[in-house]
Amino acid sequence: MASRLQKIEGDESILLRVTHSNLKTFSADIRFSLQSSVESVKDKLWRKCGTSVDSMSIHLYDDANTQVSVLNDNSKPLGFYSPHYGYRLHVIDLDPSSVTSGGWLEDTSLVEKYTISQEAYEKRDGTFRKFKDKLASQNPSAFENKIPENNMEDLCVNIKVGDRCEVQPGDKRGVVKFVGRAESLAPGFWIGVQYDEPLGKHDGIILFG
Repeated sequence: MASRLQKIEGDESILLRVTHSNLKTFSADIRFSLQSSVESVKDKLWRKCGTSVDSMSIHLYDDANTQVSVLNDNSKPLGFYSPHYGYRLHVIDLDPSSVTSGGWLEDTSLVEKYTISQEAYEKRDGTFRKFKDKLASQNPSAFENKIPENNMEDLCVNIKVGDRCEVQPGDKRGVVKFVGRAESLAPGFWIGVQYDEPLGKHDGIILFG
């Protein structure tokens, strides 16, 4: 089933923006209950960003980016600190050996990757590319382009770069980063979304064959 992208307008949910001291590209809108204890908030944030509850310090910033309080009492409800719409929770990871430290969760250049040259790939048997070429030779009509040139154009008219959106299924929220044609993909119009949270690969790279 294809994903459905829904533009968010007039969202009535109370959300707080969340940022992280070690994850420079991490920024997410997360819904919290004002009745939740600070410890519960930390537990929820741990599941989102990987910093353990015991190593987490949370600072609350207002919509002018001014720090208004530090959530330093785990037993108090979040509402005690009077967060409002547009406020931000900044997570500070106090553990120097934390899984989030060193930048390796964001900097993919630090991760050893398996690579193979085009020449070596061409020599291999049983690859997807050879399988696809075989199917194309047996049934060329199956690979004919059947997607209209104006596919999705009506949806893209009302969406622009910078819009907040939610992708279904999965309730994945993010920011629209691209709207338009992408000839290297397929005919029609495409929408590129940068998710708030690091879900899957989603590095913008498209590989064929």
